[in-house]
Amino acid sequence: MRRYRDPMGSQRGRTVWRGRAWWAVQDAALALVLAIAGVAEAWGVFGSALGDGSPVVSTLGVVAVSGVLALRRRLPRLLPAVFLLWLGIGVFTLGTMQAMFWGQVVPFMLALYSAARHGRGRSPWLGAGAAAATLLFGDLFMPALQGIDEILFHWSVCVLAFAVGWGLRVSESRAVTAALRASLAEREAREHSEAAVASERSRIARELHDILAHSVGVMVVQAGAAQAVVDDDPDQARQALAAIRAAGTSSLHEVRRVVALLRDSDAPDGLAPQPGMAGIEALVCETRATGLEVDLEVSGTPDDIPPGLALAAFRIVQESLTNVRKHSDGGRARVTVRCDAETLSIDVHDNGSGRQRATGIGEARAEVDGAAPGASSARASGHGLIGMRERAELYGGRLEAGMVPDGFRVRAVIPRDSA
Repeated sequence: MRRYRDPMGSQRGRTVWRGRAWWAVQDAALALVLAIAGVAEAWGVFGSALGDGSPVVSTLGVVAVSGVLALRRRLPRLLPAVFLLWLGIGVFTLGTMQAMFWGQVVPFMLALYSAARHGRGRSPWLGAGAAAATLLFGDLFMPALQGIDEILFHWSVCVLAFAVGWGLRVSESRAVTAALRASLAEREAREHSEAAVASERSRIARELHDILAHSVGVMVVQAGAAQAVVDDDPDQARQALAAIRAAGTSSLHEVRRVVALLRDSDAPDGLAPQPGMAGIEALVCETRATGLEVDLEVSGTPDDIPPGLALAAFRIVQESLTNVRKHSDGGRARVTVRCDAETLSIDVHDNGSGRQRATGIGEARAEVDGAAPGASSARASGHGLIGMRERAELYGGRLEAGMVPDGFRVRAVIPRDSA
């Protein structure tokens, strides 16, 4: 298998490597300049060295410190060695050493700034502690550094260098944190937007399926009835054709309403009221016109059901009756809707046998439960059961569908307060 390589990742890697290489060149050049200036100062070129120390010892110290400063950004944990080297030289020479501006003060400032700016963990504070110990040693044992003006000078410049480095470090940390938060917020907003789009698509798919499955089911049944009686009973055939026309007109209106809602949220059709509890009785009457005997029982206070929950109840009843017509060999169904103070219960029970369900609802249930449906699966019914279950779960309820000893039953229980 050929591995995919991200060209942008490789480009970013090269950019980072080039940046670090440029840092290394800069640090090495700066360390070389300080080494040359420090050695020249130790041998009296500038005349700014104080004390009677050995220039050879000072040269060794300057070269060693410059080597550490050449790694100040790549290995900031080595920076305390800048101070410890001079402290060791001072102890070894018993304080008899040169006090230099270019060879000691400037490297001290650069090392403190770099430790505070680039150090990680305890490294900045270890460097500050080593610098304070070295300065105290010089103040106590080097006569050239014991003047008040000299003490104020080297302490103030070292503190200032550390403060500047620490301030830049904090500023960078805040900027990085703000950038990460902005990136995280943007990613979360994008994920929420994608989730909202997916949820809306699922809702629209359920709406279109419920509308078309019900109307097409009515038209198929009525067309079959009209075909069976067209020669023997023309009046009944005309009634069936009228029912087909009414169902087609209703479904066309519903599809136009959904399309208008998607196209323009301010369109009048897009703002038409959704069917609710009051539409269940009309739905049952429409189903009875197809030849299926349906008993309806509504108890409680259906008028107090919130619109969203009422729409879910209507769609569950609609899909259940559609499945009865399409997949049941029974001729009778009972719809029971109970609106209690705490729950909304929907029960659709038909007297169909399991013979026809085996290739219809049975395979749909297998699809809902995650099993593989057969070759002659009833996909529409599978999506219908999934849609009903999603509607119930959307409001914190549950839906059960399956065979019972005397037929097939769909039962949904939804808490009213979740709406």
